[in-house]
Amino acid sequence: MSNQSKPYHYLIVGAGLFGSVVAWRAIQAGKRVKVIDRRNHVGGNLYCENRDGVAVHIYGPHIFHTSNKMVWEWVNSIVPFEPFINSPLANYKGKLYNLPFNMNTFHQLWGVTTAEQAQAIIASQRGDIKEPQNLEQQAISLVGTDIYNTLVKGYTEKQWGRDCRDLPADIIRRLPVRFTYDNNYFNDTYQGIPQGGYNTFIDRLLEGADVELNCDFFADREYWESVAEKIVYTGEIDRYFDYCYGHLEYRTLKFEHEQLDTTDYQGVAVMNFTDRETPYTRIVSHRHFDPSCTAPHTVITREYPAEWQPGAEPYYPIGDSRNSALAEKYRELAADSNTIFGGRLADYRYYDMHHIVEKALELEL
Repeated sequence: MSNQSKPYHYLIVGAGLFGSVVAWRAIQAGKRVKVIDRRNHVGGNLYCENRDGVAVHIYGPHIFHTSNKMVWEWVNSIVPFEPFINSPLANYKGKLYNLPFNMNTFHQLWGVTTAEQAQAIIASQRGDIKEPQNLEQQAISLVGTDIYNTLVKGYTEKQWGRDCRDLPADIIRRLPVRFTYDNNYFNDTYQGIPQGGYNTFIDRLLEGADVELNCDFFADREYWESVAEKIVYTGEIDRYFDYCYGHLEYRTLKFEHEQLDTTDYQGVAVMNFTDRETPYTRIVSHRHFDPSCTAPHTVITREYPAEWQPGAEPYYPIGDSRNSALAEKYRELAADSNTIFGGRLADYRYYDMHHIVEKALELEL
């Protein structure tokens, strides 16, 4: 690059997955890289914490899954991944149902034993919905009213803080529905968790980078913009442009961790609570993510969705018409900027981890 007076080729704002993969690529290309993050740890929401021998996914469970062989081989070239199949349960007022929706679920609800029987019940409950206009109509068109009322409605309204009739249909357009006895939540070919946890994975990606934590880019923006020839920004896109079009909205999460004197709390890694009255959406039992764990206890996490306010941690972009239109205006500004934007917050889009890795690997640096 032309301006050799600057100490770094790249300043990466955010040490989450996207920023860490980009940092790795730049370092492999021989570039000088500075990574800053306002948190006191790297890894973003992938960060795990060792609590007396139990690896706790502090910001919710993360299971890497993809059908992209190139992405799977690449992540395994950084750290080998241990296979892990996610088979969560749904708890509706004390009754348990298998997820994703499959023949086990249909048998638990209706006592049916064949795909034809289940399909007939769902068809009878669909009504005459032709073009679903909201999440409620979309869900009913896919799985009928019984499953919608038992396993979708309460959970979704807790998650998003809005009535299902006020949420866009595309949130659950790809809702997994199987007419087999298959409890594997993801359809992807490859699924797993890094050996040693996500901290090891992120640390390997950042080897060779100059990392500074507890560091807010916006607290001294002029300085940080002066230290590198190119900026890679992974934070909220509206904040980068000083909210010139207004604030985008998010959902946030609150986590309640508890250590218990048992080696297995609920028999499964993730249990969703689908009734509206239970204040949390799920309980995560972390020992299940690491079969080699020998600690005499477990740690569980209750996950509470909450309305986002400025200053809170933004987790999920809200894809309604107002926010989608606003995000597009910010993306147009980003396209005209010399800064590289990437990741869930900077794109204002919900991504799974494999999407982020793929985008970071394909990025033109």
